[in-house]
Amino acid sequence: MIKILTIIGARPQIIKAAALSRAIKNNFSNKIEEIIVHTGQHYDENMSNVFFDELGIPNPTYNLNTGSGNHGKQTASMIKDIEDVLLKEKPNCIVLYGDTNSTLAGAIAASKIHIPVIHIEAGLRSFNKSMPEEINRIMCDHVSTLLFSPTKSGYDNLVKEGFKENNTPPYSFNNPRIYHCGDVMYDNSLYFSMIADQKTDVLQKNNLEKNNFILATIHRNNNTDEPLRLNSLFRSMNKISLENKIKIVLPLHPRTAKLLSQNLSEDVYASLKSNTHIVIIPPVSFLEMISLEKNASIIMTDSGGVQKEAFFFQKPCIILRSETEWVELVNCGSAKIADANDTSIMQAYHYFSKTSDLTYPALFGNGKAAEFICEEILKYIK
Repeated sequence: MIKILTIIGARPQIIKAAALSRAIKNNFSNKIEEIIVHTGQHYDENMSNVFFDELGIPNPTYNLNTGSGNHGKQTASMIKDIEDVLLKEKPNCIVLYGDTNSTLAGAIAASKIHIPVIHIEAGLRSFNKSMPEEINRIMCDHVSTLLFSPTKSGYDNLVKEGFKENNTPPYSFNNPRIYHCGDVMYDNSLYFSMIADQKTDVLQKNNLEKNNFILATIHRNNNTDEPLRLNSLFRSMNKISLENKIKIVLPLHPRTAKLLSQNLSEDVYASLKSNTHIVIIPPVSFLEMISLEKNASIIMTDSGGVQKEAFFFQKPCIILRSETEWVELVNCGSAKIADANDTSIMQAYHYFSKTSDLTYPALFGNGKAAEFICEEILKYIK
């Protein structure tokens, strides 16, 4: 029996962790003990607690209650608290997801005391180091022992950065092993898509017709905090919804909700408030999000996770950023980068609303990435 310590701190990480927790429960319960640590980096009842119940994830053994704050203060607090837990629990390895400050803190805390780091979603690169996430993911990769990339391009990025493809065990942060293993979020989407519609009423509650609405999400700091960008995004949504008489449903991230009246111009804000085609709703649960994604006609988002989920459910995606880590989506034509540019957003919408021959190749594995990851951890972590 080996002990793994899983770090989660933001809603996407809770969801990703569900795949590994489910694989352990169903197939490895006699071989792997999982300790879950919730840093509390993002804490909101709708954004965190409900997910544990809905996704069947074991409750965290530890909640560090870090809260929000500047990057340095938040990360430093998490490093200290994670190190305390590591010294107490003495796990065989730490499992980290993605690219948040919780990921960075876990990587620093574990690597400093020589506990192997397992990085899930390794190798992803936006090639934009002004994004905090890009710094976090690069630094985590370079202290990891086992690196699991969901895509071939992520794997190739690691090779370009000097990671060896054919090294031999024993593996360590000085001699790491890299994998192209598929995506745990694809595992989750397959598993939960069959029950999402039966267990949620989000479509009926908001009078949404299947394949006759746009789903939009906006949460990244450079979109919410910069008035020019935020105005461009909402100006475009107002125009698309009014000109095409199509609903845009917007589960509003708490951060964005606070900034609309502050950062939107008077005319854009007034137009938004009077626009009955834009349906602003509170944050939704994971199953509700899956139901919205499955039944939307087009998805507009600045979220990396939602970009992928759009692809999983074969929905065209308008990316509200200047770049993406998921370059495969753009390369195969199912997504377009529009940034916060009115013209580009409108052009992408018109293209996708008139195009029916998009392709969605099998880019993200076979839906069993979590099982593969568990097997490799058991094989090489002692």
